[in-house]
Amino acid sequence: MVYEDLVIRNNTKLVLLVADGLGGLPHPEFEGKTELEYAHTPNLDRLAARSALGLHLPLSPGLSPGSGPAHLALFGYDPFELRLGRGVLEALGLDAPLEPGDVALRGNFVRLDADGKVEDRRAGRISDEEARPLLLRLKNELPRVDDVELIWIPGKEHRFALILRGPDVSEDVTDTDPQKEGEPPLEARPTSPRGEKTARVLQTVMEKAREVLAGEKANGVVFRGAATLPSIPSFEERWGLKAMGLAYYPMYRGLAKLVGMTVPHLENFEEAIEKLQQAWESFDFFFVHYKEPDKKGEDGDFAGKVKAIETLDAHLPRILELNPTVLVITGDHATPALYHAHSWHPVPVLLHGPFSGQDGVEAFHEKVCRQGSLGMVGAPALLPLMLANAGRLKRYGA
Repeated sequence: MVYEDLVIRNNTKLVLLVADGLGGLPHPEFEGKTELEYAHTPNLDRLAARSALGLHLPLSPGLSPGSGPAHLALFGYDPFELRLGRGVLEALGLDAPLEPGDVALRGNFVRLDADGKVEDRRAGRISDEEARPLLLRLKNELPRVDDVELIWIPGKEHRFALILRGPDVSEDVTDTDPQKEGEPPLEARPTSPRGEKTARVLQTVMEKAREVLAGEKANGVVFRGAATLPSIPSFEERWGLKAMGLAYYPMYRGLAKLVGMTVPHLENFEEAIEKLQQAWESFDFFFVHYKEPDKKGEDGDFAGKVKAIETLDAHLPRILELNPTVLVITGDHATPALYHAHSWHPVPVLLHGPFSGQDGVEAFHEKVCRQGSLGMVGAPALLPLMLANAGRLKRYGA
């Protein structure tokens, strides 16, 4: 990779603030505006006037990204070259004892109807307090299947991780999460002969879990993203930046850990900002993750997503007080409330730095970003742009 040979180390500070699912679509019931356009964001708007704006494409045209590849792209990795299963990210983010050869899966508690169909993929977004006793019951009553140890790791709300540890387990198995209500959980199927044993184990786990959880609001489990630990160059090796990942949801903590960032334990966005302030002198780069816009977008809650964006805006002055050399504010993907899911639409970007230029606009939202000086860029280009604006890249060629 060319950039690795051009990196300069200096004392600049870089912040990548990712508002998960930031991008939206015009909503006919809200003046034909997007969530970002509808929100009252005085701090973002003032900063936009002194910054360069544009849009980024997380993957390729028409592809709706998962959070894993979308964040890897923002970290400057090729999301098509580095393909990761969600299970590893979830497990790392939950500080699971993941070992080489283990297979990790992201699990969801679900609510099944009398016919065994998924009535609610998130079991009513059960709380951590409701979910943990259920997972403890599974841990006690399902410690293994044959010679495969089952390691149950509690997560946030309906989410958890499951690690399969034993001979001949494989990531070559399909997801069992149908990704929509009204359908039964999918059958775990091997994608190669190596995955036949793992598929049998997962089927057994789902069947027995339904027996264990009978009568509960969350009365079933589904799985996706089977994966093993990959070997990749660290963020510091690639970009010459000592980095901290400030995320409070397991998957995003896992993504930051995967690329070698220091990742403290956090409970919420408020703690993320406090840790940013405390650790400011000790790191070069800070990845700050804010989850709430994505959650509200997936729920189809336009007003809730607007409120989440306004909450982000209210926290922005505390970041600006630190005077980062370069600040990028963007999302990993769009999650329009109108669409109820991750979408393929380009994502607004704000780049503020000493050499970024100023577009002189009066707001930060999709329409003005479409006209911004950054234009449309691929997500992996944002890290090099940050480094260039921080004076951390040499000239290429004679």
